[in-house]
Amino acid sequence: MNKRLSKSEFKAAIESNIKTLYRKTIDEATVDQVFQAVSYAVKDIIIDEWIATHDEYEKQDEKVLYYMSMEFLIGRTLGNNIINIGAIKEVREALSELGFDLNAVEDKEPDPALGNGGLGRLAACFLDSLATLGYPAYGCGIRYRYGMFKQKIEKGYQVEVPDEWLKNPYPFEMKRPEYAYEVKFGGNVRVEKKDGKDVFIHENYNSVRAVPYDLPILGYKNNVVNSLRIWDAEAITNFSLEHFDRGEYQMAVEQENLARTIVEVLYPNDNHYAGKELRLKQQYFFISASIQRAIARYKEKHNDIKKLHEKVVFQMNDTHPTVAVPELMRILLDEEGLNWDDAWAVTTKTCAYTNHTIMSEALEKWPIDLFSRLLPRIYQIVEEINRRFVESIKKAYPCNEEKVADMAILYNNQVRMAYMAIVGSFSVNGVARLHTEILKKQELKDFYLMMPEKFNNKTNGITQRRFLLHANELLADWVSKKIGSDWICNLSAISKLKDYLDDEKAAMEFMDIKHRNKVRLAAYIKEHNNIEVDPDSIFDIQVKRLHEYKRQLLNILHVMYLYNKLKDDDGFDMYPRTFIFGAKAAAGYRRAKLTIKLINSVADVINNDSSINGKIKVVFIEDYKVSNAEIIFAAADVSEQISTASKEASGTGNMKFMLNGAITLGTMDGANVEIVEEVGKDNAFIFGLSSDEVIKYEKDGGYDPLEIFNKDSEIRKVLMQLTNGYFSAENPGMFKEIYDSLLYPDEGGRADIYFILKDFNSYAQAHERIDKAYQNKKAWARMALLQTASCGKFSSDRTIEEYVRDIWHLKKVEVKMPKNSK
Repeated sequence: MNKRLSKSEFKAAIESNIKTLYRKTIDEATVDQVFQAVSYAVKDIIIDEWIATHDEYEKQDEKVLYYMSMEFLIGRTLGNNIINIGAIKEVREALSELGFDLNAVEDKEPDPALGNGGLGRLAACFLDSLATLGYPAYGCGIRYRYGMFKQKIEKGYQVEVPDEWLKNPYPFEMKRPEYAYEVKFGGNVRVEKKDGKDVFIHENYNSVRAVPYDLPILGYKNNVVNSLRIWDAEAITNFSLEHFDRGEYQMAVEQENLARTIVEVLYPNDNHYAGKELRLKQQYFFISASIQRAIARYKEKHNDIKKLHEKVVFQMNDTHPTVAVPELMRILLDEEGLNWDDAWAVTTKTCAYTNHTIMSEALEKWPIDLFSRLLPRIYQIVEEINRRFVESIKKAYPCNEEKVADMAILYNNQVRMAYMAIVGSFSVNGVARLHTEILKKQELKDFYLMMPEKFNNKTNGITQRRFLLHANELLADWVSKKIGSDWICNLSAISKLKDYLDDEKAAMEFMDIKHRNKVRLAAYIKEHNNIEVDPDSIFDIQVKRLHEYKRQLLNILHVMYLYNKLKDDDGFDMYPRTFIFGAKAAAGYRRAKLTIKLINSVADVINNDSSINGKIKVVFIEDYKVSNAEIIFAAADVSEQISTASKEASGTGNMKFMLNGAITLGTMDGANVEIVEEVGKDNAFIFGLSSDEVIKYEKDGGYDPLEIFNKDSEIRKVLMQLTNGYFSAENPGMFKEIYDSLLYPDEGGRADIYFILKDFNSYAQAHERIDKAYQNKKAWARMALLQTASCGKFSSDRTIEEYVRDIWHLKKVEVKMPKNSK
């Protein structure tokens, strides 16, 4: 086991924890209670390394990264932590001797509801890599009580219910009240003269106390434990006895309610003003607290605040944390007494920005009236940042008001947050090569031309320790037996598997592991969906956030098309295929939620039609999250990465599927481009318009989906089934909104804006190629093994090393454990 704890000591620790926590013996304990007891025993080992790590950071005083993100989708941590302390075998044996199964114990851990999609999972992978590589770093986010939501599927519809992950104590978190900070909202700003200088006094505000909870982030077998710091909100004064005694019960707990709402849910619905205000409040809340703490930590050892950038770097993960720029300015100006030029110099050397989207509608903008009322002092600073930036635009482009309109941070009664992030940062990076090039040539072209030195690319990556070592134990063991275990911390070493590409025995072993993982997923589907699926069928999987540009709609329309061919064409045959979907739609995203209903309605018809002899099954996996994703990735044959070209910044699901030997069916979009470069075009199924073609259509027009509808009888039949009740007998008009969106212009004058019908036939042909290829078992096995052998580039370890080299300039710290620790 871990060098500092024997198996017998670990068993004793579990039994002691059961007694202390529950007043029970191990024989009386439930699996839930054993999960808590094991977690606290593991945490006890971690604590020594956590203390040693931060002692070493203090001693060496190296530069520290603060990674600011609204999401950290870390997944269950018990299994990962056991792997990272190097004790998986011993813990499994210890539990077995106590009468428990480690997998069953792990299943009792809730997924921490701290994120939703790829943005949050990327942040979690980055923290894993930073710790494994030994770089000093904190993740900074929010301790959401209920996450985004727990997804239920009722009568085919998505229903959102609270995700009560904190219903029981979460054993790995640690409250740190000694690092609490006040965060202020609303009120007004008064200006006074003091020693000839303007002093800005914020008054009549409401405030909350931001209290941090730290979660340990373990490096792999290297004693390093970094921290994910998630902020909870508490009332400054919890309870007003005066109001209560007067019968004003609501006012008695008003402050407590303000604090609670800030940390209740991830991404409150912003379809209304109150939701927008709450979202901005959340962003400022965790950014202000994180920066206050970072500066206080810096000042413990350093007197010159002008050198902050030498020891601190703030990385803003997308536009959500952009208030970091004016908040850092506020602290430097109002609390540290710097003049504007000095404060701006520090800020623009300390802040860096990662852009995660090409679509301009997703580049956050706030109404000025909301922003200025909620954050009055911050807004004053934004006004001054904008005034000075507009001056620089006018200097660079004299008499060009169009440039001002295109680039100003404040324009058309909005605060354009992405523009503030670019102006206030020393680095702006995209997350895949294609994405970065589109930013430079299209969406952010004006900024690139004005400040090209800021722009760089950092293609995303994933941690192989979570998505192979932990998620696919069978394959991980097989890989290590074949090539050694170097791949665990150096994924490029996995290329040694290429030596086995033409080894039939190895290829068959690889496919046998895939089949066993498919059996595991089939059992999960039977348990959760009560659908029987055939592990010998092709498992064709699309799991990701539900958004129109990701084109789950294209996928399900094609399923309808295949079903029609099976029903109508006696000469048509296909290899049995199981189409698996998993996705959450944002609570206020009506069309995305309607797409979920369509998928489930189609599934109800097809899965209950015995005439097609099980050739197609359709499964929608409820409440897609990290823990079921691990089961899904390991079982996939086909990885659906079918976004409209130019719309997906990167994707990381594509990398997780690839790592586990699934073959990409996709457009040349995001990181798909780089995946295809690694495996070769013959080892992926590529279809559809290119990004250049999409951008040209968007710019020049010339695409008419009605023309396709009128000419292609098979596509026309599929679309008519959206309106004739074929898949919705209870309400024939249920899917008319989807039908209309594909054929008739929207408010902007365009129909089918994600080119679903344009790409449909190309997509169908790619599926035909898959059908044919899968039937050549030997060739398919070679192609599947090649995916795993070619994924070395896509480790988040490589991505982090590039961030360190080009942006953060951190130094590795080695942590040695003191001899007297456990």
